[in-house]
Amino acid sequence: MINNKKVLGLIPARAGSKGVPGKNIRKLAGKPLIEHTIKAAKESKIVDYIAVSTDGKQIGYEAERAGAYVPFIRPAELATDNAKGIDVIHYALAWFEKRGLKHDLVMVLQPTSPLRSPIDLREACDLMIRTKAQAVVSVCEVDHHPWWSNTLPKDRNMGGFLRPEIVGANRQELPAFYRLNGAIYLADWDFIKNRDSWYGPLTYAYVMPQERSIDIDTEFDWRLAEMILTERNSRI
Repeated sequence: MINNKKVLGLIPARAGSKGVPGKNIRKLAGKPLIEHTIKAAKESKIVDYIAVSTDGKQIGYEAERAGAYVPFIRPAELATDNAKGIDVIHYALAWFEKRGLKHDLVMVLQPTSPLRSPIDLREACDLMIRTKAQAVVSVCEVDHHPWWSNTLPKDRNMGGFLRPEIVGANRQELPAFYRLNGAIYLADWDFIKNRDSWYGPLTYAYVMPQERSIDIDTEFDWRLAEMILTERNSRI
């Protein structure tokens, strides 16, 4: 709870994964991937109920072992490659409401962002309360500025590849660009339960550093996260 508001932590973790098969229960720096997210939610001290939405028995077992709850098994139609994340959230909120377990805020924490810290969770909630936001979404500065990017024609001719005003510009002269990092999606319960998007006039960005913003989607992402966590743990 924070500022007298009850917080539901919702961790979506389906069994199917093509980029990194079985990633949610695969051990990263000695712990199943999903355990890193559960640990951050527990240590934040602001999440009242940590729920894992999954269709996988082994994921459910590891989640409960780490201290989370698996209150329901996700329906098969919400566990496909084409299932929308927002539909998974709506199903969970409806399940809790039917049982009189409505919270004030819902914080969606994807297990593929194992480097977020408990402080990130608390600061995201602080930002929401301070700005009177309806939603807060985590972002980080982009690794490579988008103005250095463009499409290529079939013959790969680079005439006009860069806009004239960027030619010869230093990186420090360019405006900062940010990207979604997938680590934290926080919203007022009533705001998100009937919407298809987190973004509105009262949605604010919580900015995280790049080193805590890895979203594991490939084996390269996995190896990078492993290296950072191993180094972080060696300093404890």
